[in-house]
Amino acid sequence: MNAAISQTAEATLERVRSYQPELIDIRRDIHANPELGLETHRTADIVARLLESWGIEVHRMVDGAAVVGVLRSGNAPKSIGLRADMDALPILEATGVDYKSGKSGVMHACGHDGHTTMLLGAARYLAETREFSGTVNFIFQPGEEGMGGALAMLDEGLFEKFPCDEIFGMHNRPGAPLGHFSITPGVGMAGGAFFDIHIKGRGTHGARPQAGVDPIIAVCHIGNALQTVVSRNLAPSDTGVLSVTQIKSGDAYNVIPERAYMAGTIRAMKRETLALLEESLRRVVQGVSTGLGVETEVDHRLIFAPLVNSPDAVLAIADTAAELVGETHVDRDKPPTAGSEDFAFMLEKVPGAYINIGNGETSAPIHNDRYNFNDEATPFGAALWSRLIERTMPPQPGKE
Repeated sequence: MNAAISQTAEATLERVRSYQPELIDIRRDIHANPELGLETHRTADIVARLLESWGIEVHRMVDGAAVVGVLRSGNAPKSIGLRADMDALPILEATGVDYKSGKSGVMHACGHDGHTTMLLGAARYLAETREFSGTVNFIFQPGEEGMGGALAMLDEGLFEKFPCDEIFGMHNRPGAPLGHFSITPGVGMAGGAFFDIHIKGRGTHGARPQAGVDPIIAVCHIGNALQTVVSRNLAPSDTGVLSVTQIKSGDAYNVIPERAYMAGTIRAMKRETLALLEESLRRVVQGVSTGLGVETEVDHRLIFAPLVNSPDAVLAIADTAAELVGETHVDRDKPPTAGSEDFAFMLEKVPGAYINIGNGETSAPIHNDRYNFNDEATPFGAALWSRLIERTMPPQPGKE
């Protein structure tokens, strides 16, 4: 590793660390005031106000719940997008921190408050230094947690209004040390779908089952049969998951109800596999319901595309991370995960990469009521974004 470059990266990190008191205040304020889905208006207002104060051009999307900040320097035509998510989760917080959520049943249990703050730190740094030539689009997205935020921005013309040659995303990783980064070449995360199955039978007294059509028996048989969708339809070399996560029916001990309901999720690493699993699910449900004499309705919704990192973008951000923290603290071959991320829809439109940043080895898992983003990770994330821009869009002496 070139010593001069290493010193430049260290200087970037130290400058971002000088913002740390303000960044902590921003992050903890967002944490204390979490917002769900596409309703991130307060958070978006904070982001927009800060970007404008740093001289960055601000645009609002998705009814004001999304923000895109545009920063230009020099005259190079290249443009890069940096994306952070802003929404929280419907979880009752149990951290006990003095800045805990002020909304009962809503908390930042995935670290999106930290992701937003890291990108704000990078925006401030780049606006102050402008040691690059090109355009940076700071993309602050609502509704990542299964609420369609990425698709909403794409439907409103995100990349037509703010063209990007490449786009990058980052997510914290509990259990990984501070100052550690990891990335997966190629397919990094599964695509995911949710399904709902409504079953209608004929209700009757529990002592006279012959007079009815039992939807609970149908639910049990459908649930068992769905376990063959992956095991008997996918090749051993392919990967897929089908999990039934909800079953609901009945209110009394002595009544066979008329209706039952079940729901769950499907995950796979390829869109073709997701389509095959959907087709198989529908076939199994229809077959079992016909055999048992119940009526069924299936609602299947693709929520996440498979996340695919492009080779050049992986190399660019992994090399930047290695410059910042050293090669031994960068895992360039992280195994894929069955988790999903709707940033994948943006990566289907523009090549890019999605990297993980360590949140500390003692951190609770994400989507846990005791999870909390580690503020000490913020300078590493902000510095990574900043150096990525400076490395991939360097100033052009004599052409500015």
